Amino acid sequence: MSFRLYNTLTRKTEEFQPLEAGRVGMYVCGPTVYGHAHLGHGKSYVSFDILLRYLRYLGYSVSYVQNITDVGHLTDDADAGEDKISKQAQREKKHPMAIAEYYTRSYFEDMDALNCIRPDISPRATGHIPEQIELVQTLLDKGYAYAVNGSVYFDVSKFGAYGKLSGRNVEEMQAGARVDVNAEKRHPADFALWKKAEPGHVMQWNSPWGRGYPGWHLECSVMSMKYLGKTIDIHGGGIENQFPHHECEIAQSEAANGVPFVRYWVHHNMVTVDGQKMGKSLGNFITLKQIFKEGHQRLSRLYNPLAVRQLILQSHYRSPIDFSDAALTAAQSGYDRITEAVLAVRKAMNTALTGQADADVVKQLDTMRQKFETAMNDDLNTAVALSVIFEMLKLANQVVSGKTTQATLNAVNDQFIKLGGEVLGIVKDEYAIAGGGDEQLLEHLIGLMIEQRQTARKKKDFAASDRIRNKLTEFGIVLEDSPAGTTWRRQ
Repeated sequence: MSFRLYNTLTRKTEEFQPLEAGRVGMYVCGPTVYGHAHLGHGKSYVSFDILLRYLRYLGYSVSYVQNITDVGHLTDDADAGEDKISKQAQREKKHPMAIAEYYTRSYFEDMDALNCIRPDISPRATGHIPEQIELVQTLLDKGYAYAVNGSVYFDVSKFGAYGKLSGRNVEEMQAGARVDVNAEKRHPADFALWKKAEPGHVMQWNSPWGRGYPGWHLECSVMSMKYLGKTIDIHGGGIENQFPHHECEIAQSEAANGVPFVRYWVHHNMVTVDGQKMGKSLGNFITLKQIFKEGHQRLSRLYNPLAVRQLILQSHYRSPIDFSDAALTAAQSGYDRITEAVLAVRKAMNTALTGQADADVVKQLDTMRQKFETAMNDDLNTAVALSVIFEMLKLANQVVSGKTTQATLNAVNDQFIKLGGEVLGIVKDEYAIAGGGDEQLLEHLIGLMIEQRQTARKKKDFAASDRIRNKLTEFGIVLEDSPAGTTWRRQ
């Protein structure tokens, strides 16, 4: 079965065929770096990490570009208002670039914790201002844009295909426009390519139209074309970016180049809280750092980042996830079961028999691999693929509980690494296995810290108690409280 992917542009699941055989160019809209990443970002970038991993599993050479938006993204995602980064800079009384640098580092820290493979290229909008000015000039020269009072707008009436991604038409957009339409625009649906900088605006550059800064939509077109060409195989992002962001990208890119911009548009669905989208602007978000390290009033405990990754994989990337502490707890339990099974297999290798692999076990593993690939080939059905990992877990426990050979255990372990690790990213190549003097020392030291935590709790010094728990979590040690006392385990 060939790999099939849902294409938002055609509204169909299609057989994936890249422009160049064996090679894939993939661009994903990266974060606007004005705050710590939240669970919604986690769903987004884990979803595209899975796509990247599976394409490479299938043997494709993938060039993965994911940008960093460090200027130009306005607070209302339109053509008026404050730049999100500049607004945060005012709050924190820092330079906007200091804000961008700090939250960019924070973002990659969180993505590393979720085991997302780093992009091959992470271009920044501020590093591509000359190319953005050049694209604006090209659109002006071709009659697709017009300059007014130091700003430049794209004229959607000149691009007949505007709306083909979202299914909207210009007349509907004009009819639904707000009363306070920007007077500079010829049409309410026109969008900004370059904005005139108002007095006091910190992030601005010289251009043929005066001092200003690029529009948010312009940035992604420029960076994707620079690194992947005028036509790219896959462009990904959240469903909320389908319009206007991606629609505008198509218009300006195809108007400038005269060729199709993207072959496969891929959009993931969102994380919701009580049925409402999780987002910074709504104030209902939970950051990944709160889930992993800091805690939150909605959470009963801290969670392993890979358990959060597993929660995301339990649903299809085009389906929403409604956040709850109970869902995270269930995902953590499932992740622990998989980890324990993998550890049991690897520990059993020390005492296993010599000889060939059990033919029946190998056959079962092959059947499971085929089922896994069938699910992933069907538009990345990670929920079914994850269920196969749990089937492998049961098989692994059966193998470990009986007399078996090292070759049999190797076959089970190799498949865990290949499917659960290489593709799904929830199985580690290596785990620490108990045994030896170092382990005894570790147990002693953790025991002392648990005693200190219990003393703090008796004194009702819960801040100190939480610090001890969080510090151990940073080093991969999870404490679990019960009526019988406190135990610990590795993440």
